[in-house]
Amino acid sequence: MSLKVIVGSQNPVKIGAGQRAISQWFDNEHVVAEGMSVPSGVADQPMTEAETRLGAVNRVRKCLQQLALEKRSADWVIAYEGGVDKFIDGPATFAYVAISNGKDMAVGRSANLPLPHAVYADLLKGVELGDVMDKHFNTENIKQKGGAIGLLTKGLATRQSVYVTATIMAMARFL
Repeated sequence: MSLKVIVGSQNPVKIGAGQRAISQWFDNEHVVAEGMSVPSGVADQPMTEAETRLGAVNRVRKCLQQLALEKRSADWVIAYEGGVDKFIDGPATFAYVAISNGKDMAVGRSANLPLPHAVYADLLKGVELGDVMDKHFNTENIKQKGGAIGLLTKGLATRQSVYVTATIMAMARFL
């Protein structure tokens, strides 16, 4: 038997994170993860914690609505939203994850990753983090690879690994 997971994005990093986290949570149960393109209802680059959290929650709700319209079901629906905010220690990026089993929802958050001030200055101009990182680090489509996290941690952490950890932490609500 397989667990069916819907991830509120077509981004392979997010789909992979959902698949891996649920597989680990259920002791390597076979997990089939499928991406679903849904709107976040927030800016392409959320610039506050509140906006970032809302984006993840909105995506889960939209996935659940779409599944109901299509008369399909899933064991788990997960959505990730990456955001940026300026904290007491400076600008940082992070992600929110929202997870639903169809009855309840849990919301979790990743750790902060400090951002260089030049990167943050470009974000304030309305450019998405992935595009800013591509410009500053001469990469291409980094948001669908290791992300800013991979670049700024010398590959010791990746966008997917951070999303997996945040998902596993949020799953504690379902115990």
